[in-house]
Order: sequence, then structure tokens, then C-alpha cells
Amino acid sequence: MEHFLEQVKKPDNIPIVGLIFLIIFYTVWAFKQAFANDKSEVTREMANSEKVQTWPNLVKVEFVAAIVVMLLLTVWSIAIDAPLEEPANPSKTPNPSKAPWYFLGLQELLVYFDPWIAGVVLPSIIIIGLMAIPYIDFNEKGNGYYTYKERKLAIWTFCFGFLVLWITLIISGTFLRGPGWNWFAPWNEWDTHKVVALTNVDLSELFRIRDYTTASIFGGIVTLGYFGIGTVLPLKWFGKKQPELLKTMGMVRYFTISSLYLMMFGVVIKIILRVTLNIKYIWVTPWFNI
Repeated sequence: MEHFLEQVKKPDNIPIVGLIFLIIFYTVWAFKQAFANDKSEVTREMANSEKVQTWPNLVKVEFVAAIVVMLLLTVWSIAIDAPLEEPANPSKTPNPSKAPWYFLGLQELLVYFDPWIAGVVLPSIIIIGLMAIPYIDFNEKGNGYYTYKERKLAIWTFCFGFLVLWITLIISGTFLRGPGWNWFAPWNEWDTHKVVALTNVDLSELFRIRDYTTASIFGGIVTLGYFGIGTVLPLKWFGKKQPELLKTMGMVRYFTISSLYLMMFGVVIKIILRVTLNIKYIWVTPWFNI
């Protein structure tokens, strides 16, 4: 517990501690507002739809907010020392060596994926997915006001993708990773000599496939089968249960949405396989490994 509290109180971890409380507060507040709007015929945003001029109403509020933030940062910089360490020494590296807190989610992904996937492919997919939202989200209900009933899929996608995946990875890398990048529970003491012997194997080795070519084919079948089945089964369900929704959505939009969802769930599946079965790669090829 001593090392965990030490990490919580470190000056460079103050932003992530504050982030946790802010996320909890605004998530609860947003859900509360959404449920209240669902029960009312007139939403609170519609009831307060009086138009005001940008000047001086909005500018005045933004100016006061800027002054408050500046004062807060000034007091913060005076009261808390900058987390500067001694000059870099190649013969004495910190253990563990951690990136800034806003990159720790990516550093945590490096435990479960190749560097090119964790550092290039996944961030690119996240950016592309965010850019695609205005084009694939065709539900006009809920624009401009909080609602849960009309935006269930969007809300739970955000809660899963941002809160569960991204924020959890940052918290894990910030507070729970200790010497040797080993995982320590808050109540565990950090042992600098701790060595965790892991026998990482490829998925094909669990099925006693030792030949490299056969393993590549097997991994390809598993990966492509996951995307194929994950795309076709919901398509058939939509065709039977929600034909009008599927027609409105269109095939291009559907395949884009399903691909993004399958990749997001695939990250979780890969993490679970690594933690439970020590699976290093699912698909092994001469050019890339997944």
C-alpha cells in the first residue's frame, strides 16, 4: 500500500488522479441528466433554449473561466515542485521506466501487442474511428440534449471504449505497474527483485501446430473467421429483426461500424488471452504478427 500511495501523491500523477474524479462526476451527471430527459416530454435543454448574444454573454463567461484556470495553474506551479529528475544516466535507468501519464495507455498496450500494432495501428484506428463518427452515426435523435433511451448504443460504446479500455489502461500503467513492469495490486509491496517467468506461446502451439507455414494458415483462418463471423451473424439478425434499420444504415456504413466494433472487442480478447493463457500471437506471418 505504501508504494501505491506514493504513486498517487507524485506530482506528475496529479492530473490522472484529478481525471478519475472528473470522469466519475461527469459520467454520473450525464446519466442523471439523460434519465431525467427520458422521463420528461420537454427536455431541460429545450426548456432553456433562450438565445443570447455571443458578446458579451459568452465572452464574459469564457474570460472569467480563463482567469480562474490561470490562477489555479499559478498556485499549482508554486505549491507543487515540477517532477524533474536527475540528468539521464545510461548506467542507471529508472525501474520502472514510465512514459508520461497520457502515453501510459499505449505503453500498457505494448505488453499485449507488437510495438507497431500498439504504437501505430491501434492509435490510427482510434483516430479514423473518431473521424468516421459523423458519417456513420445516422441517428438524429439526441442531438443537442442528453438522452439515454435514444442513444443507448452510442453511450455504451463510449463507456466501453473510453472508460473501460483507455482509462483503465492508463490507471493500470500509472498506479499498478512496478519494477520490471510487473503488475502489483495496491496492497502488494513492490519487490525490485521480482521475476515473473512467463512461457508465452502462439495460439497455434496450443493446438500442437509446430510447422511455421501451417501455423500462419491457422492464424489467418482464426483471425479472418473472427471478422467474417462477427460481420455476418449481426447482418442476418438485422435482416430479420431490424430490416428498416439495416436499409437506412446501408451496407457500407454497416461494414464500417462492424469492423470498428470487432477491432475494439479484438483488443479485449487479445488482452484476456495474454493474461489467462499467455498467448503471444494469434496470427504469425513472415511480415507481421498479431
